[in-house]
Amino acid sequence: MSRSSRWLERGEKVIPGGVNSPVRAFKAVGGSPPFIARGEGIEIVDEDGHRYVDCICSWGALMLGHAPIEVVGAITKAAAQGSTFGAPTSAEVELAELIVQRVPSIEKVRLCSSGTESTMHAIRLARGATGRDVIVKFDGCYHGAHDAVLVGAGSGVATFGIPGSPGVPADTARNTLVVPYNDIEAIETLFAARGAEIACVIVEPVAGNMGCIPPREGFLETLRRVTSEHGSVLIFDEVMCGLRVARGGAQERYGVTPDLTCLGKIVGGGLPMAAFGGKAELMDHLSPVGPVYQAGTLSGNPVAVAAARATLEALTPELYEELEQISAEVGRGIAEAVAYHGCSMHRVGSMFTIFFRKDAPWSFEEVRECDFDAFGRFFRGALAGGVYLPPSQYEAAFLSARLSERDVQTIITGIEAALVAASVG
Repeated sequence: MSRSSRWLERGEKVIPGGVNSPVRAFKAVGGSPPFIARGEGIEIVDEDGHRYVDCICSWGALMLGHAPIEVVGAITKAAAQGSTFGAPTSAEVELAELIVQRVPSIEKVRLCSSGTESTMHAIRLARGATGRDVIVKFDGCYHGAHDAVLVGAGSGVATFGIPGSPGVPADTARNTLVVPYNDIEAIETLFAARGAEIACVIVEPVAGNMGCIPPREGFLETLRRVTSEHGSVLIFDEVMCGLRVARGGAQERYGVTPDLTCLGKIVGGGLPMAAFGGKAELMDHLSPVGPVYQAGTLSGNPVAVAAARATLEALTPELYEELEQISAEVGRGIAEAVAYHGCSMHRVGSMFTIFFRKDAPWSFEEVRECDFDAFGRFFRGALAGGVYLPPSQYEAAFLSARLSERDVQTIITGIEAALVAASVG
């Protein structure tokens, strides 16, 4: 038995499923998950010494790879001065200024500890500011593990075929309306019928939790128009795509400015950190300025803030140009094999997904038509070839800006071989 298998067996005795997030258990792809011992640049090394080029990057968080020296140095310095204070610091003000400079929609920002927190707080803020209860989300979009958005969710909820979740009260779910992603007519019809009730629309402007699916032309623009017309708040959940698909996020890439933006993953530099922000007049509804309560003991944690600042400072315009070139090279390198094996692909910047479906999907309903057994064979083949991809058809892969030419070729040849393994399995 491998060391990873022994750790899973040991973990199952004290942790549900042996893992602290369901998709990590590999139930959707078969086999046993490698337990990771360390990360080195763009590689991860498991407990048995196997090395993998990391195309998950902690679900998108690690633009700079593992243990980048500038981030490790900032963390070490901050930790030596105290791990948490529960009090304001100058560093969190400086981080807030960096975020405001970077993201087009954000005039004021609040820090919190996870992407789930950021979307939860943003929805509460939208409800408090509008005095309305109803929210709109899109089928297959995942916005964290809080009750209001565990309806029609993608990601791990979809991976395990759970339509919502036990424990979510029916009265809570009743206030969440679900519309197909990229369906302009459906959102216009919904607002025509119930616009006066809707507090907010929350959307992944580039979906990453049903695989990487870009917005169709006009989709985000329609959301901006109908929410403005009906006095609703438009929330972009950029926890995955924020600071990744462009320096200012998807809103910069597509030229559509939301009222509120949720950030996570990259904004924390690999540590638990998230943020939400937007127009000053909207953010000033938050306590202590306004009546909408939001708080967190570890919000603005000084060690996480140090990692975040070091990361944002390293994410220069030149780095984004390099990352786009790397990502385009990977895309070109695997395109022929993807098509030859009857699959399809979407890529937006350094996010991509290979779908086991001839035509690239544009909605969650179309993603459900993929060949999930073939994807499992593909995943296992890629892992055996040293390429670590997301263990679910419903998840996007992510690339690091610090991939070398050799790493790029390893990814391309590994994926090509895995596609063969999937087709003959």
